[in-house]
Amino acid sequence: MSSGFVVFYSTGLVIFYPSIMPLRKVQLVNGEFYHIVKRGTDKRKIFLDDEDRLRFINSLLVFNDQNPVPWESRGFWHQRGPSSLVTSVYKVENPLVEIHVFTLMENHFHLLVRQIVEHGITTYMRKLGGYSYYFNQKHKRMGSLFEGRYKIKLIETDAQLKNNFVYIHTNPVEIIEQRWKDEIVKSPQKAIEFLEKEYRWSSYWDYLGKQNFPSLTNRNFFLEVFGGAQEIKKQIDAWVLFKASNNENGDSKDVTNEARPRW
Repeated sequence: MSSGFVVFYSTGLVIFYPSIMPLRKVQLVNGEFYHIVKRGTDKRKIFLDDEDRLRFINSLLVFNDQNPVPWESRGFWHQRGPSSLVTSVYKVENPLVEIHVFTLMENHFHLLVRQIVEHGITTYMRKLGGYSYYFNQKHKRMGSLFEGRYKIKLIETDAQLKNNFVYIHTNPVEIIEQRWKDEIVKSPQKAIEFLEKEYRWSSYWDYLGKQNFPSLTNRNFFLEVFGGAQEIKKQIDAWVLFKASNNENGDSKDVTNEARPRW
């Protein structure tokens, strides 16, 4: 029999997922940081409303456990409601990874994690696939929700670590600034306020000290690296303002090219 894993659902459905993907070039080592990106198949939306986003954020928390996931019982979900787990004192007993940064976009998500047990990232990402079953059931669709392979990048330098932190947290600016990827921002102050006051679907608010999804992320490390919440805000604002300066200079050169995530 080919290798793979089996998922048992509360409805009685049993699905076998064969391990047919080639081995990764990126070696997953305990104690190292990794930037992970997972997209919807054909770049389709993976979140259609706030209930989907809350469900996925709770999935990020609950699936990060070496123990069996209690969500196999529907009662576990309905007893708590869409946002109660991440805003409560729910604790994962035996985590697979440390989640330091996350951002949800319409058709993909970003994670910055540190692996803390052998095969932790592989197991965690496989478990997160359970969100697909929820999404397909709710929205009455069939087929794969995610691309077959998530992208992952080892963080090798301190510069990469800081810049990936900033890159992930500023990714939502693209929602209101369509040329964000071209290093151009028309309204930098609006973009800064959008990140601080409007877009809650990332770890940024919690780093600023606003109680958003406090149970999900480990924030002490980066608070120490940057020197506190105000310094984090300065770095985020500076990156937005740098891109805005390209409008005036007509120069879209990325001064942090060495440290930016390249897939």
